[in-house]
Amino acid sequence: MKKLTLIAFACALFVGAQSLAAEETTYVSDPSQGVLLNRMKDNWFITAEGGASVYASDYASRRELGDRFMPAGSIYVGKWFSPVFGGRIGVNALGLKGLATGPNYLSADHGRFGNYYKTKYVELGPVFDVMVNLTNWWCGYRPGRVYNASLYVGAGAYFTMIHKWEFASNEIMTLRAGLINSFNVSKQVAIALDLRYSALDGLQNWGGAGWNHKYGSIQAYLGVTYNFRQRDWNAPVVPVCPEPENCDALRARLSAADARIADLEEQLKACLNRPVETVVEKEDGPLATVYYPIGVSRLNAENQRVVKAIASVMAQDQSKKYVVTGWADNLTGGEAINNRLRQNRAEGVKSLLVKNGVAESQLTVTTNNNDRYPDLGMDGVALGRAVTIEEAK
Repeated sequence: MKKLTLIAFACALFVGAQSLAAEETTYVSDPSQGVLLNRMKDNWFITAEGGASVYASDYASRRELGDRFMPAGSIYVGKWFSPVFGGRIGVNALGLKGLATGPNYLSADHGRFGNYYKTKYVELGPVFDVMVNLTNWWCGYRPGRVYNASLYVGAGAYFTMIHKWEFASNEIMTLRAGLINSFNVSKQVAIALDLRYSALDGLQNWGGAGWNHKYGSIQAYLGVTYNFRQRDWNAPVVPVCPEPENCDALRARLSAADARIADLEEQLKACLNRPVETVVEKEDGPLATVYYPIGVSRLNAENQRVVKAIASVMAQDQSKKYVVTGWADNLTGGEAINNRLRQNRAEGVKSLLVKNGVAESQLTVTTNNNDRYPDLGMDGVALGRAVTIEEAK
């Protein structure tokens, strides 16, 4: 938040120095400031992929590698819940060629390999994965990035199919992990290389000696993903000022502003740490004043504590009336924006006072279009972004 305040304050200094209109300040989305979560109906996708599988088991490794490849394929529907975390669910078909120590229902009609019986079958079933986009996690989200690396882990259940796609009396569980190397062809379409290892529990043996008590599969897929609307993630809007031809004066003023902000922060910290009971208000001064960064109308955590403390005092005597006044500095921003800031700031303080025991009948909400400290010029704009609470006269 301090970074955004400094940027906006620098904009105000530049506009004052160059006598530029407030409309010349532009506003853009900046993903480096974070992202906003989308609605549940956004960021869905569908993926279809095909590839090859190599069986890895106690005996399969003794079979020639070139004779162990089998086709594999998947189809998924999924959603990214944030730029980093997502999930998908689908169906996976996995071909396996291996060896058994004795004849069984998987080795029928597949021949021999030395003292072993050749096996060939397909595992088919539902699977689900939890995905983490490592690129967005480590490098930050950036719209238009071509390459993304996503790690995933998941589980599923397979039904064993033999011969001419007949279901065997066998169901197994799987745990899987992999890495998706995705390349965006457009905003809608991406192609990917999916590298995966699947751990499978032991097959039930209905026709021969014990075998394959533990096994797995190494797979590689080429896939195509279609991303449904909305595909991007919204980012906070920040002000962007035109760069002056000579920035020396601006840098000097910004340095002075940094020192001023640091001093104000120390004063505010000391004020917040001071017990409420010991605060002595000047005669005819406001009961309390809450300050805001430029362009902000929402109370931060520190200001909420101040308002809650004031509310505990105001609520003790509900016969007293108070005026809540919203302020904004007139040297930055347009009139429409400043009017909205004044109203929203005052309404926000009133709402928090009511939530903390102050009767709504005690409060009158108003705004003031004047500068609080006109004699201070640009040095007083930070003090003009405020809400004052005064006892009604």
